[in-house]
Amino acid sequence: MTQTALTGLVTPPRLPAGTLRIVPLGGLGEIGRNMAVFEIDGKLLVVDCGVLFPEETQPGVDLILPDFSYIEDRLDDIVAVVLTHGHEDHIGAVPYLLKRRSDIPLVGSQLTLALIEAKLQEHRIRPYTLTVEEGQVEKFGPFECEFVAVNHSIPDALAVFIRTAGGTVLHTGDFKMDQLPLDGRITDLRHFAKLGEEGVDLFMSDSTNADIPGFTTAEKEIGPTLERLFAQASKRIIVASFSSHVHRVQQVLDAAAKHNRKVAFVGRSMVRNMAIAEKLGYLDVPAGLIVDIKNIDNLPDNRVVLMSTGSQGEPMAALSRMANGDHRVVVGDGDTVILASSLIPGNENAVFRIINGLLKLGAT
Repeated sequence: MTQTALTGLVTPPRLPAGTLRIVPLGGLGEIGRNMAVFEIDGKLLVVDCGVLFPEETQPGVDLILPDFSYIEDRLDDIVAVVLTHGHEDHIGAVPYLLKRRSDIPLVGSQLTLALIEAKLQEHRIRPYTLTVEEGQVEKFGPFECEFVAVNHSIPDALAVFIRTAGGTVLHTGDFKMDQLPLDGRITDLRHFAKLGEEGVDLFMSDSTNADIPGFTTAEKEIGPTLERLFAQASKRIIVASFSSHVHRVQQVLDAAAKHNRKVAFVGRSMVRNMAIAEKLGYLDVPAGLIVDIKNIDNLPDNRVVLMSTGSQGEPMAALSRMANGDHRVVVGDGDTVILASSLIPGNENAVFRIINGLLKLGAT
């Protein structure tokens, strides 16, 4: 079941020629269903199309979509959907939009489009896609888009600078200021400065932890922490993360290889996304390191690492089911569970419920 928001908003008046209108259909004041519609001279450009995951007060709801009703009768006016990166809260609703019009062009980086194409395959939709990279400029109807490299917890994230007759907009997508990323691809402040010199009429910035003072912890600081925890663990290790957090998974693979452990991916999206990341060269997997989850019972506990979904307390994710005793992986006394993702605001109760469940089973 899916749920859309019922906002009760009236249709805005007709736009004068050359005027740019921006309508957020989700993502403001919430972590999820990011979607913004840019409108000028009768044409629409969509930036991101994500889902929001339900809270415990919404039983029976699997996903919450942006409110498509604003564009429902104007699907033919959409010139493109620009996807800033491959997280679910930015691409998860694309299949539901393309079910309404399947030939809307999807624009994004190589990894972003690979992740959404795999998702669309499950919906039997073959999209029209355009792969772009930082520095590239493309025109979609009355919109000219220039793409900028930004660093995030998933590789290949992009900001987009939109030029129109009605003004210019810099939409950052999600980003962070990690100066020591694993792949060496930092947020391109020089490119931002160049666009600033050209002139930015509206700056649309999106950063989950913007309200927290100080600096983002560098990814390279997390590797040694994982290695220390791996060295201390005497039995199985279960690491939970976003299924698209390629950098974190790479750190887990490196730590496992160093401590002579095999790794099994747990969760359908984790298995699918890491296969894509490895194929495209974003994930370096040492030979013989990965094993199928069906074979982990043949290995000693101190040789096993499970790389799992469910770090945000999603009720159907692998870690939640383990905590509830509803998964083929039975968490036992002495197992170590590492939640290797930042806690997203709003998910606290769900995550703490999982932690309580795992503690009751004897996990550390």
